[in-house]
Amino acid sequence: MGYRLGVDVGGTFTDLLLFNDDDGSFWRHKTPSTPHDSSEGILNGVEAITAQAGVSASQIEFFLHGTTVATNAVLEGKGAKVGLIVTEGYRDIMQIARSFVPGGLAAWIVWPKPQPLAALEDTLEVPGRIGADGAEVRPLDEEAVRTALRKLKSQDIEALTVSLINAYVDGSHEVRIGEIAAEELPGIPVSLSHEVLPEMQEYERTLSTVANAAVRPVVSKYISNLRDRLEDEGLKGRLSLLRSDGGLMSSQKAEEHPVNILMSGPAGGVTGALWVGKNAGIKNILTLDVGGTSTDVALIEGLEPRRQRTTEVGHLSVRASALDVKTVGAGGGSIAHVPELTKALRVGPESAGAVPGPVAYNKGGELPTVTDANVVLGYLPEDLLGGSFKLDREGAKKAVQTIADALGIGLMEAARGIIDIVNENMFGALRMISVQQGYDPREFAVMGFGGAGPLHVNAVAKLMDSWPAVSPVSPGVLCALGDATTRMRTETARSFSKLARETSVSDLTALLDEMKQQTRSELISDGVPEADITSEFEVDIRYAGQAFEVPLTIDNDILNKDGIEGILARFDEEHRRLFTFNMDTPHEIVNLRAVALGQAPALPAAELEKGDGDPSAAKISDHKLWMDGAERDAVIYDRARLRQGDIIPGPAIITEMDSTTLVENGCVAEVDKVGNILINLEKEG
Repeated sequence: MGYRLGVDVGGTFTDLLLFNDDDGSFWRHKTPSTPHDSSEGILNGVEAITAQAGVSASQIEFFLHGTTVATNAVLEGKGAKVGLIVTEGYRDIMQIARSFVPGGLAAWIVWPKPQPLAALEDTLEVPGRIGADGAEVRPLDEEAVRTALRKLKSQDIEALTVSLINAYVDGSHEVRIGEIAAEELPGIPVSLSHEVLPEMQEYERTLSTVANAAVRPVVSKYISNLRDRLEDEGLKGRLSLLRSDGGLMSSQKAEEHPVNILMSGPAGGVTGALWVGKNAGIKNILTLDVGGTSTDVALIEGLEPRRQRTTEVGHLSVRASALDVKTVGAGGGSIAHVPELTKALRVGPESAGAVPGPVAYNKGGELPTVTDANVVLGYLPEDLLGGSFKLDREGAKKAVQTIADALGIGLMEAARGIIDIVNENMFGALRMISVQQGYDPREFAVMGFGGAGPLHVNAVAKLMDSWPAVSPVSPGVLCALGDATTRMRTETARSFSKLARETSVSDLTALLDEMKQQTRSELISDGVPEADITSEFEVDIRYAGQAFEVPLTIDNDILNKDGIEGILARFDEEHRRLFTFNMDTPHEIVNLRAVALGQAPALPAAELEKGDGDPSAAKISDHKLWMDGAERDAVIYDRARLRQGDIIPGPAIITEMDSTTLVENGCVAEVDKVGNILINLEKEG
């Protein structure tokens, strides 16, 4: 009997979900995170969840982990000191950067440019050059390379990046510098640009490789430490980390190319939503991952999440595939305030965080938050889980009363105003990834998860007109579920850069076959059986002269059947959908990508016992809450006692270990066969 363990480390809690591969049964656990050493919190959780399941750590075959270690290193400026070797004449590449200034209209009048991850004094040039056609123009000056490396050593660099012009065509000069660096700088990790991102556009290639180098020592130390501690606990299973694009990579590959796990944390929720969608028969999903500080949203169409070619963390935007996840500063800890100047209610982006947290948590918080408003309105009961966790409703009332006084309205109106504003903020984020991308939200369900997602998903579904509103099984640990249920993935890209009319099908298939073998070999080396590997391909196309591309999926069968013209027709159709127009200029094929995928684990979802539609066996108590401008009667239910087919009219509250689901007035919830709560508008008549 095999087990897989999904582990997601958040700022406040570390979530764990242990899955039985054979029968779909699972156990879940939340333990406080330990920011000083994340592995400590993980080990506490492993010990607790294995005891809960009655299994030993040695029975866990797969340890699947989503982490924000790389993200935090970038956001907190705690990356390594990076030395950069470039081609002669390109020393200012990181300082010149791209001429992009954030902000609307005329942008910001004053914008302090972010400090490059590789400082100018740590950037050195070396003679030697490869031409754009891959031919050597000037040989590499190896003595100059040694001199440059010795200088960087004296400057105490902690990681080295090598990014030479045109290395994406031929990386032999970079390889040689890497070999010399191994002699001159033993123990210093070296990142070569043609290995990290074999694409043209030297700034993006250099930036991505520098970012990889900056987080590499931090990530490597974390992973090796975690691997050692897990082995000490008797866990001998394979350790894999969640990539930003929702796939898994081996821990060894993550140490070498950590730029691919910069958005590992948010990706877990999307992959978890995919697994839930497959089991619930829902193919189009808008995800709503609501935490204490922020809300992450993403779009899944036909059980395929939208991906983007860039990963953005703070000011950093690197060329690495990631799920298209947008974040807005709206969470359970978001603080409500009324500015003196405008006298208009604002919610967030400031957050009370875990400490001091919302007033209702009794941890010293004094400022009113979204959680406090939920408590005041009765959406979060004072006694959770049979009284094991008690909320301070009176304290929450006093905090929210300050908002009511500032606005000159009643307490309940002020509390509901806070909730309405935070729901509108979430609504705005969902519109960004749906309506603004050319998708009709009425064709999607909204799935709410994270600690506070199920509290808000019904209201947000009303705003979006997206039904059903879904509260999945174990919503508070869905990111850990996503880690446990996704599959191994790797990809590579090559710049092609030719006009389509000058390209033949054989030109494309020859390169795609070469890339296919490379990616398959990588997964085989990670222990994935060759028979379990499938390959997918993408091509980036644009109208000649454009500065951006549209990616399209292709394969050899499509290429041979439809030819180049067939792909261009698909591009025109997608371009029109995205931007409402097409152009008469020639088409240009810019990049090719090959993706290798391991087999998705066939993990079943355990079916619930069938009920007769009556949820009364799960009733905890009658309840009062404020909704639609009046106090209303409601019922509190225990989710663990609900059965398949149970129908729950709103308003109602459904509590469980890791979250609380709110069913609003005028809506009705139904429990599906695997335990998801599906909320729809009440049928008239």
